Amino acid sequence: MPQRHTFTGRIAGLGTTSGVRLVIGMWETTPFGPFADVMLEEPGGHRILLAPTDQTADFIATTYTFDEVRVVPVTFRRTTAGVTLTAPRLSLTFGVGSISPLGRLLRIVPPSFATNTAWLRAIDPIARLLVPSVRTAGSANAGRREFYGVTRARTIMDAAATWQDRDLGSLAPLWPPVRFGFSSAPSTPQIVDVTTTITSVG
Repeated sequence: MPQRHTFTGRIAGLGTTSGVRLVIGMWETTPFGPFADVMLEEPGGHRILLAPTDQTADFIATTYTFDEVRVVPVTFRRTTAGVTLTAPRLSLTFGVGSISPLGRLLRIVPPSFATNTAWLRAIDPIARLLVPSVRTAGSANAGRREFYGVTRARTIMDAAATWQDRDLGSLAPLWPPVRFGFSSAPSTPQIVDVTTTITSVG
């Protein structure tokens, strides 16, 4: 029987002047309950997943590709200016600004369409042209299909982070694209409201 998993929450993607790029998932509704995870790619290409439980780590690592998986506590909190996230050997704070150009474009699409998998499959070629390195539909590992339905996007204004006792410097574009799956986050640092749908057969 086909299986369908839906994750609703926010994804933040940003780069740093150190070359470390981060994609943070802050999930409100999932098959595993609320949780946060971090996908991190180092300048040399080493890809690391930080996830809070064996169950979430296994699902994410089966869907995407990593060189290292760490099951560790990952917590975040919203502040008046943005978001603060912590995990063992990682600390990240970033500010959230106004609606981004992508966010203004998204206002054209009714929310019911924006998260519909048939719509996301149809607009994928257009999304690739409008936002390089970003896709709305594609193939994941383990025979899975994945769909990203973004309904809102805001600019990340600034960031401060340390990773493994090293200051990562200041905010930078998320470039080159991260290589966890078929799609990267936009190169311009931003946080998006998203519904991610993952389907599989079996």
